[in-house]
Amino acid sequence: MLRGAKVGLRARHEDDIPILRTELYNDVVYASRTDTAPWRPIAPDRDARLMADDEEQTRVQFSVVEAEGGTLVGSTALWGIDTHNRTAHIGMGLLPAFRGRGYGTDAVAVLCHYAFVVRGLHRLQIETLSDNVSMLRAAERNGFLREGVLRSSAWVMGEFLDEVVLGLLAQDWKPDTTP
Repeated sequence: MLRGAKVGLRARHEDDIPILRTELYNDVVYASRTDTAPWRPIAPDRDARLMADDEEQTRVQFSVVEAEGGTLVGSTALWGIDTHNRTAHIGMGLLPAFRGRGYGTDAVAVLCHYAFVVRGLHRLQIETLSDNVSMLRAAERNGFLREGVLRSSAWVMGEFLDEVVLGLLAQDWKPDTTP
């Protein structure tokens, strides 16, 4: 397990899946805000968003748990991993009861450590809706810089929203931001 000050990142356990499905992926509004495809109901045994594939080379999924006690608080991933250019994207979702407690900031810090130290990546990128203040704050607290705005690029529940692109290079990352 990868450990931060508030959270740990560990492999997805089978008993995590029903909780994540119920509290994140079956929430139409949440799923519409975090996925590039339109929400649709998916049978539990076919939901690839939640199933970890140990052979997949372009995506690494983690369950986010409280550092003390190990309670499941969400899900995070490095996706779009490009081993040639040494880049990846970060995605994260916290269960509603655990938002606003600093878990997101700590999870991003732990992912940066994993990406830069363990995987040897050079660049991380986050794309998030411009009104996702929590993710913007978590990214910026970990050294990510706003690199641009994709105007009206996301169709979310009947309207187009802007997306913010943030980036962090290994050379600009401050390892002391991770415990």
